[in-house]
Amino acid sequence: MLEGIKVLSFTHYLQGPSAAQALADLGADVVKIEACKGAYERGWSGCNTYKNGVSVFYLMANRNQRDLAIDLKSEEGRETIYTLIRDKGYDVIIENFRPGVMDKLGLGYEKLKEINPRVVYCSCTGYGSAGPKAKKPGQDLLVQCATGACDLNGSGTEPIPFGVAVAEEFSGMYLDQG
Repeated sequence: MLEGIKVLSFTHYLQGPSAAQALADLGADVVKIEACKGAYERGWSGCNTYKNGVSVFYLMANRNQRDLAIDLKSEEGRETIYTLIRDKGYDVIIENFRPGVMDKLGLGYEKLKEINPRVVYCSCTGYGSAGPKAKKPGQDLLVQCATGACDLNGSGTEPIPFGVAVAEEFSGMYLDQG
C-alpha cells in the first residue's frame, strides 16, 4: 500500500516506533536512525525477554525497519541526514523527541524543508509542542496517571495502571494514520 514511500524514523521507546512500524508493515521503506551506541531500548526489556541479546520489546516495536547508526550531534551526522533527504528520496520524517531537540540538532522542520520542500514532518510528543508541560518527558505511565486512567481502571481503593502501554500505542496508531 505504501510502496515507494521512504521514511526516516528518529523515534524511541514506543510511541514513535509504533507509528513507524505500522508504516513499515504497510510497505513503506523505513530506516530507524539510532545513536552510534544503538537505541536504548535494544537493551531494555520490561519482562527481561531477549533474543540473541536484543530486547524482544525492541524487536517487536521496530519490525520491518532497517537501522542506521549516526551521531546526530556531529556535522558529519547532520550532513548524512541532509543527503538522505536531498538525494536519496527520503521525504517523510517521524520524530518523538521533546520539543526543540530536533531544532537543536539542526534537523527541525524548517531546516529540512529548506533541503526538501516536499518533506512531511511528523513530530509527536508527550504533551504537545506548546503549553506548560511541553518540555516535560512524556511516557505512557505518566500519561495514564495524569489523565486519571489508572483511577478508572482501579479497584475503587487504589489506582491501577493498564497492563499495556495504551497511551503510546494509541497515539502511535493515530500518528501513522495522519
